[in-house]
Amino acid sequence: MIAIINYQAGNITSVANALNKLGVDYVITADKEIIRKADKIIFPGQGRAGQAIKELKKAGLIDLIKNTSVPFLGICLGLQILATSSDEDNTRCLGIIPGTVKKFSSELKIPQIGWNKVNLTKRSFLTQDIPDSTYFYFVHSYYLITENKYIIGKTNYDIEYPTIINKNNFYATQFHPEKSGDVGLKLLNNFCKLC
Repeated sequence: MIAIINYQAGNITSVANALNKLGVDYVITADKEIIRKADKIIFPGQGRAGQAIKELKKAGLIDLIKNTSVPFLGICLGLQILATSSDEDNTRCLGIIPGTVKKFSSELKIPQIGWNKVNLTKRSFLTQDIPDSTYFYFVHSYYLITENKYIIGKTNYDIEYPTIINKNNFYATQFHPEKSGDVGLKLLNNFCKLC
């Protein structure tokens, strides 16, 4: 069973709807014990980094997430909170993926909303049967700066930045697979099949 972390924000309904389409069992919860027993964990995106970390602390989930050995998928904000820190709210994040989250230049239209191309930099089980240069749906104002060894895919929005990352059992996308049609469902299905 997959645990979708309920942190009083996020795009939980859309993620749940996508998992329903895939016929996958899940529970929406902030209960530590239920999350600890889950086969996989999804942290859905939307909201502010500072508030998300505050809610995770309140629920006692910080150490559980950092130490989990099951496949973990962060979506949008769920990618950003895996970093060391975020300029949004000057937040100390989980520190799972070394790196910093920065705001896009004020010269750009912020947030980036809409479809953008993801260029795969290496293959991963997460992107199996997904062609390079596929378009996914984005809604965000911040982006991650990290080392290339953690990057599976990149996108260009004035600058090139990571949009699919992986370190050990931790996977994350800056885009919203649950809002990206069939190709997004394919990526979610690949995650659901991870051991």
